[in-house]
Amino acid sequence: MNNRDRGVEKAIFLDRDGTLIRDVGYCSKARDVELLEGVGKLLPRLKAAGFRLVIVTNQSGIGRGYFTEADFWSVQNELEKQLGPGVIDATYFCADTPQNESERRKPNPGMLLEAARELGIDLERSYMVGDKVSDTQAGIRAGVRASILCSSDDGRGPPESDATFVAKDFNEVVEFILGC
Repeated sequence: MNNRDRGVEKAIFLDRDGTLIRDVGYCSKARDVELLEGVGKLLPRLKAAGFRLVIVTNQSGIGRGYFTEADFWSVQNELEKQLGPGVIDATYFCADTPQNESERRKPNPGMLLEAARELGIDLERSYMVGDKVSDTQAGIRAGVRASILCSSDDGRGPPESDATFVAKDFNEVVEFILGC
């Protein structure tokens, strides 16, 4: 890819459940949306630093029939309401199950590549943030600058990962990105 084919925008690709909101397992109700500590105050700092914020999330609950796409958008709308208008620039989701995965389902990079094409994002200036190894692998496969694992301090310690950086919370994620 040459320079004129690359996007000009830089972005932070964000997993949703377990990264931005509490992971309740197949979140399908707006009432279950609970921002993780610091997320509501820290995302605007990243926007102010010139990053586009793009959610890329596996949602196999749709593919498994646990909830509908309308339920997904209800949760997403509540998340964006809690964050405030204009914080999230775009949302991409994949309903594939692990048994029926495509190039869009993380750890594959399809959603990131699609967003980069559609939004004019330069992957080499962008970051991926997630709470699972599959998130960081998707970022690495897409060619982002850094792929960050945000591992909650739940006593298990960070999983084996090839992430560029492992953060204990979202504050450490933001400090890492703004320090690069």
